[in-house]
Amino acid sequence: MAKEPMLKFVSVERDMPEKRPPNLRANDFQEIYAEYAEAKAEEQSSRCSQCGVPYCQSHCPLHNNIPDWLRLTAQGRLQEAYEVSQATNTFPEICGRICPQDRLCEGNCVIEQSGHGTVTIGSVEKYITDTAWENGWVKPAVPSMERKESVGIIGAGPGGLAAADRLRRQGVQVTVYDRYDRAGGLLTYGIPGFKLEKDVVMKRIDQLAQSGVTFKQNCNVGEDISFADLQKAHDAILIATGVYKSRDLSGPGAGAKGIVRAIDFLTASNRKSFGDAVPEFDSGELNAEGKRVVVIGGGDTAMDCVRTAIRQGATSVKCLYRRDRANMPGSQREVANAEEEGVEFVWLTAPKGYTGDAVEGVMVSKMRLGAPDATGRQAPEIIDGADYVEDADLVIKALGFEPEDIPTLWDVPELAVTRWGTVKADFQTHETSLPGVYACGDIQRGASLVVWAIRDGREAADAMLTQFNAASAVAAE
Repeated sequence: MAKEPMLKFVSVERDMPEKRPPNLRANDFQEIYAEYAEAKAEEQSSRCSQCGVPYCQSHCPLHNNIPDWLRLTAQGRLQEAYEVSQATNTFPEICGRICPQDRLCEGNCVIEQSGHGTVTIGSVEKYITDTAWENGWVKPAVPSMERKESVGIIGAGPGGLAAADRLRRQGVQVTVYDRYDRAGGLLTYGIPGFKLEKDVVMKRIDQLAQSGVTFKQNCNVGEDISFADLQKAHDAILIATGVYKSRDLSGPGAGAKGIVRAIDFLTASNRKSFGDAVPEFDSGELNAEGKRVVVIGGGDTAMDCVRTAIRQGATSVKCLYRRDRANMPGSQREVANAEEEGVEFVWLTAPKGYTGDAVEGVMVSKMRLGAPDATGRQAPEIIDGADYVEDADLVIKALGFEPEDIPTLWDVPELAVTRWGTVKADFQTHETSLPGVYACGDIQRGASLVVWAIRDGREAADAMLTQFNAASAVAAE
């Protein structure tokens, strides 16, 4: 959908009610907005060329039937469009909001490639699913028969939830164990609410609970329950913990007060939006209000941090990245949004140290791109004599995430891991070195996109069902 009209509508209604014409009531406003959204969805959907080679579909990790549900949307057949979308994507309303469509479906749209501007696939996906929720078309799964097999899922992020949905639809008994007080993983506590409204996530979790999925929150495997006990309680286990160990900074002063992890900063902001008591936010430790903020990193997490800091009322927000814009791993669309909101990107810069007991500045080395490495990517090199200091009251480390040492934490040394620490598992069945134990999402593939975790969770669930069916057939002989 077109960006400016949406922002104008929302800001007038929510932030400037005095600007609303006196004869325009809130309900009238919502009707106008709904009509606008419907018209834009139909307009964009009708632009789909229904090309013979749908690159949008092939470049979607879930291989969503995008041309089909665009055609149905253009015809006004929204319930059918939703059903087609839901058939291949467990959480289309979430992917429509947070997928980097510019790198996936929209970036490979034939119309985009021909220079006429992409079909806004993500916005249409969001619209048809939101419409489905509003009209009651989204129903809890009701399996045709209950099965005796039981699966324990460790982690309530997108991979674990996608697997839970897939298994419950086939009647499998599913219990999800999660260390946090709310399900959703990074969907709940990592991604900011301005990108993914938390009621959207909670609705889907409630739907899973109504479908018969059991959630055990505040349950830390290895502490509150052992991995061995989970194996005894279930016929299969899915490890879907994600990766939460933050990469750290080095250099003089790296332990100064005011240098914080991205996950802590984002979690505090999201908890505050839920109405939770967050002492670290209220004290200012994890709050950017009135501060000069420097975010170090160039991925999507860094983009979430800079845009959150802007919304919290930071006096300035700068993002340091050691390569140039063209080589930034985060979404270019996110970068553009951040720039529009007032974030300054300082390209070809890397931190070398920090000043002050409570951080006052970041000592920065200027960089240049050197010769390409074996993959063709240019390696950054320090420019001698070009160091300087960026003033900062709050420094946020957004350097990415690594897996925790699961075999040690869970006392399961026989669980094989890769040299990067991720759980070693087959990339089709997702079964690990332990029979009946599977892995999916970031803990298997490394830090990646939500849509890949959803695909992995669905594939792991299908592999389990294949194993269950095979075992049932043998038992019946």
